[in-house]
Amino acid sequence: MSPKGIPLSLLGRWLGKQGKNAKAFQDEMLSRQITARGIVATRTIGAMREIPRHAFLPEHSLRTAYRDRPQRIGHGQTISQPYIIALMTSQFEELPRGSRLLEIGSGCGYQTAILVQMGFEVHALDIVPELVERSSEVLRELDLSPTSLTCGDGRSGLPSIAPFSGVISAACANEVPTTWLDQLSAGGIIVAPIGTRSTQNLVRMDKSADGEVSTMNLCPVRFVSLV
Repeated sequence: MSPKGIPLSLLGRWLGKQGKNAKAFQDEMLSRQITARGIVATRTIGAMREIPRHAFLPEHSLRTAYRDRPQRIGHGQTISQPYIIALMTSQFEELPRGSRLLEIGSGCGYQTAILVQMGFEVHALDIVPELVERSSEVLRELDLSPTSLTCGDGRSGLPSIAPFSGVISAACANEVPTTWLDQLSAGGIIVAPIGTRSTQNLVRMDKSADGEVSTMNLCPVRFVSLV
């Protein structure tokens, strides 16, 4: 049982009772925070509409979960605000179902669930064992378990499973680790915050067939550091 939460064994029943209220909060989140800001990626929005964000927060609070801001999930970590989740996810909108993705800093598992719902083969890493254990149980309860979810060093990636069509990171490094680029397939995409603790930008990097990498800044952000 999480602090101020409910037993995981009862999570599915609790979510069922909250269904109508949650749907209202989800619809408002998607209309006011996502589509109103120009994100029209149908797969991303469709997946976010199906995932109960409040199930991934320790306190299971409906009102808190769908607010336009990050939320604490314990152990010094946060879940990003819905808009940033949507912006990052939408960069993979055109990848076909079954594409293999590496997720760095999976945290509470909300982003993981969205990617799985979109039909991707997701391999997730987080450095905090308590979050890995907790998120694994929630994802299993929701029948949205990724292909793999392990506790490990995000900088190293997963060379034994590479190559990946995409890498998505919820932790900020001063520069993109070369290991991620090495494990990215031709035509692959990296979406990650890059910068210092005080100044960060969310960037998208595309790797061409000949190995050249182009970078595009998406927006200023604030993420925890990649350790």
